[in-house]
Amino acid sequence: MMKMTLAGEADIQQFASGASVAPGVAIRTRLADYLILTKPRIAVMALFTVAAGYWLGAGDDAGSRVLLNTLLGAGLVAAGGSALNQVFERRTDARMRRTANRPIPAGRVSVEHATAFGAITSGVGLAYLMATVPPAATLAAALTLVFYALIYTPMKTMTQWNTVVGAVPGALPPVIGWCAARGWDGAGGATALFLLLFVWQLPHFLAIAWMYRNDYAGAGLQMLPGTDPTGKRTAVVMVVTAAALIPVGFFAVWVGLAGWLYAVGATLLGIMFVRKTLGFARDRSDRQARRVLRASLVYLPGVLVLLLIDALLVK
Repeated sequence: MMKMTLAGEADIQQFASGASVAPGVAIRTRLADYLILTKPRIAVMALFTVAAGYWLGAGDDAGSRVLLNTLLGAGLVAAGGSALNQVFERRTDARMRRTANRPIPAGRVSVEHATAFGAITSGVGLAYLMATVPPAATLAAALTLVFYALIYTPMKTMTQWNTVVGAVPGALPPVIGWCAARGWDGAGGATALFLLLFVWQLPHFLAIAWMYRNDYAGAGLQMLPGTDPTGKRTAVVMVVTAAALIPVGFFAVWVGLAGWLYAVGATLLGIMFVRKTLGFARDRSDRQARRVLRASLVYLPGVLVLLLIDALLVK
C-alpha cells in the first residue's frame, strides 16, 4: 500500500501497550492492537487518493454508491495488506525502536492470528470489489496487495532498489479509484495519476529513511541512507526526483485531465518541494529531512486538490 509513513502510531500504541489491563478494557485493548495492524494513518491517505482517482475518472457521472463501495473494498485490502506486511516484518520490527512495540513483535497478537486477519480482510476486500465495481479496479487492488506484501516487503532486506519497487503499490490506489469509475477506459488519466504518486514517493520516503537510517541499518533493511554516511547521494536523489515532479505533473495536462489552474499550482508546489530538498542538500541533517517530509505531505494533497478543482469545476 501506499508508503506514506508518518512517523507515529504512538497514540494507539500507548493505549494498547499496557502490560496488564482491567477486564473491562481488554476488548478495547485488543481492538486497538488490530487497528495498529491496519496502519490507519497510511490507509487514510491511500483512501484519499482512491477517492481522488474515482472523482477524476467519473467526472459528472460520479455516484456516492460506487465511491463508497470502492473505498470499503480498497480499505479492506489496504488493512489486510498492512497486517501481512507486519507479519513478514515482525523480526525487523522487533529490532527497531520505532516499531518494537507493534502488536506482533511485542507479543500482544500472535503471528497466526495476524496472518489470518490479514488474509481474510484483504480477501474479503477483493471479493467485495469484484462484486460491486468493474473488474479493472479489483485487478489494480490485487496488484497493489501482491506488490506491497509479497514483493516489496521481502526486498527491503535484499536491495536498496526496494524503495523504487515499493513506489509501485504506493502509486496504484488512485488507479483503483479511476478504474472503479471507468473500467479499462482512459488509460492516459490513470497513467498520469500513477506517475505522479510514483515519483512523489521517492523523495518522501528518502526523507523518512534518512531520519531513521540507524534504526533501519540496525534491523538489516537495505536503504540508501544506510550506506551513505555523508548523505550526498541521498540528497542528489531527493533533489532530482522532487524536480522530476514538475515535468511529470504536466503529463496530466497533456492527456487532458487538467488545465492551466492545475499547471500553475502544481508548478509552484513543485518549486516549494525542490527548495526543501535543496535545503537538505546544503545541510544534511534530520531537521532538514523532516522539512522535506513535511513539504511532501503538503505537495501531494495540494496537487490532488488542484486536479479535482481544475477537472471538476474550472473545466
